[in-house]
Amino acid sequence: MSTEAGASGRDIGRIDPATQAAVGLTLAVMVIAAWAALHVHAMFFYSWGAHSVLTAPMLVAVLCWLYVGLFIIAHDSMHGSLAPFRPGTNRAFGRLTLLIYAGFDFDALNKKHHLHHRHSGTEADPDFSDAPPHGFWRWYYEFMAEYFSGREAIVVTLAVWVYVGLFGVPLVNVLAFWAAPALLSSLQLFTFGTYLPHVPAHPAFSDRHNARSNDYPVWLSLLTCFHFGYHHEHHLFPGVPWWRLPTARAAQRAQSAESAG
Repeated sequence: MSTEAGASGRDIGRIDPATQAAVGLTLAVMVIAAWAALHVHAMFFYSWGAHSVLTAPMLVAVLCWLYVGLFIIAHDSMHGSLAPFRPGTNRAFGRLTLLIYAGFDFDALNKKHHLHHRHSGTEADPDFSDAPPHGFWRWYYEFMAEYFSGREAIVVTLAVWVYVGLFGVPLVNVLAFWAAPALLSSLQLFTFGTYLPHVPAHPAFSDRHNARSNDYPVWLSLLTCFHFGYHHEHHLFPGVPWWRLPTARAAQRAQSAESAG
């Protein structure tokens, strides 16, 4: 933990590692189970009709949000904050959720994510586009190219073949309820977890983390990116799980107000 995080970490409140693991794993299982149930329904049992004008977009939206949740579980696993002091459990959940998400290699993403924390907002940061004017779509393209490579393309292709060729799932279901939510979730994660927190702007970033947090209320923060938009707090306290980031955010704001007063 960095000195600045350690100095203010007391303000976010302590939590027993066993309690953190119990809550984190329970929430993780709930997200995975909800995604699996909705995924199976959408792929194998959803039938298109007049109702689809309303139900299909709703299903895509919920699946998209759950995909974001899968990635955030893997992200906490990278920091060991899903289940503190249980590296095997963290790796297991991280590998499972990234495999489900798009066939990503947990170990490879883990290395890159820690490079992001070590060199945030610099040329050495794999998540950062250092080419001004830091346009959204160019940065998103570079972001996707950095993480979606041959391995992921092979896994996705094989998955489509299994669904359509082996199980007879209609291709329209695969595209609408598997491909679309996964792609949209990558855009959601990039927007609220990478671009908005790290794009250079005025005023300048407050410290070496080159990160900012949004000011969304807790309910909107949860809907947009499982609180990953409280990004400066995440960089200050990387061991804090996603569900405790609102606590960290509130403590930081209270501390800033106290200092200003």
